[in-house]
Amino acid sequence: MTDDVFRTLSYGIYAIGVNNEKKVSACIVNTVVQVSNHPNLVAVSISHGNYSNECIKKNGIFTVSVLSEDTSGAVIGALGFTSGRDTDKLKNINYRVLEEGVPVVKEHICCWFLCRVSRSIETEMHTVFLAEVIAGSEAVKGKPMTYDYYRRVIKGRAPKNAPTYMEEPLKKETDAENWICTVCGYVYSDPFVPLEELPDDWVCPICGAPKTAFRRQQ
Repeated sequence: MTDDVFRTLSYGIYAIGVNNEKKVSACIVNTVVQVSNHPNLVAVSISHGNYSNECIKKNGIFTVSVLSEDTSGAVIGALGFTSGRDTDKLKNINYRVLEEGVPVVKEHICCWFLCRVSRSIETEMHTVFLAEVIAGSEAVKGKPMTYDYYRRVIKGRAPKNAPTYMEEPLKKETDAENWICTVCGYVYSDPFVPLEELPDDWVCPICGAPKTAFRRQQ
């Protein structure tokens, strides 16, 4: 079996909000699934290396913000390609903090859930948290973003800690030069507007990295 087979499975794009008792943070995951509705249980898979994993193990509580197709790729980049250990990932994100001390993203989300961990399972590279949903939105707004939409429309990639990460060869499909973001792997390729002609304050649409972070594809 090839790794491509796993891409036939359905994934979403979610922001997991956490708190380490000193500050709030969040990360992007694509593996949140409903396990039961009596009670309401979800399972979330998070890499051992993620700061959010550490926070959830410490406090046993987190939020799930379901991102919509209207969510900016910059939000996903800010939360998905840097670490909360040494970065204020929510600095430029519109969010609110619940009474329980964990954040909920407010930028074009469909809905949110507040979850309390009931048990967890360790795999070689990830922790699967089984959690009860104890609060959440009263209504759904917009269309949930799928991982397929993120890859096909936004042209986003998975970070190396993501379960869906696969190293892919870059293909040159036009006469335009390909420029690769060294932070998130986004490829800029426009036959009409070369990277050099973009404004100096232009940033990567996925992770917000500056133009200087791009390297020409060899």
